Amino acid sequence: MPEQTGTATKQFTITRVFDAPRDVIWHAWTDPDEAAAWWHPAGVVTPRESVELDVRPGGRYRYTMIAPDGSEYPTAGVYREVVEPERLVFTWGMPGDDDAPLITVTLVDLGERTEMTFHLVGIAGVPGDENVYDGWASAFDVLDARLETPVDDGGQR
Repeated sequence: MPEQTGTATKQFTITRVFDAPRDVIWHAWTDPDEAAAWWHPAGVVTPRESVELDVRPGGRYRYTMIAPDGSEYPTAGVYREVVEPERLVFTWGMPGDDDAPLITVTLVDLGERTEMTFHLVGIAGVPGDENVYDGWASAFDVLDARLETPVDDGGQR
């Protein structure tokens, strides 16, 4: 009997088109100030002082999300692949968990718009799960709203 393949691997994909050029979306993924602004679902915060990004292959990142009830969710990972401005591959899990789920973010240049494909391997997710899929989908909504905010307000978005 043939060996079982990885087709049953827990994974999901979210594809979004943002009304912003690819370099802006790349910056949103790789700048700590930007990450603090949107790396969380709506209603949750990521304090800027909790965010550290070393965006290079083998580099590490960390951040902590804080829920409205004060619960903290420390998150960390290692960048496996960095191809500016089109592809990021990194682990995503608890600090110290180097075998954490793997995220691949692919950015396709559509001129003034960008198609982002977010693929996570290691956790199952579906729309409406009120868990990881919905959390990331909500974070992308937060990013989308941030992109719609005018920049000419004294540097504050």
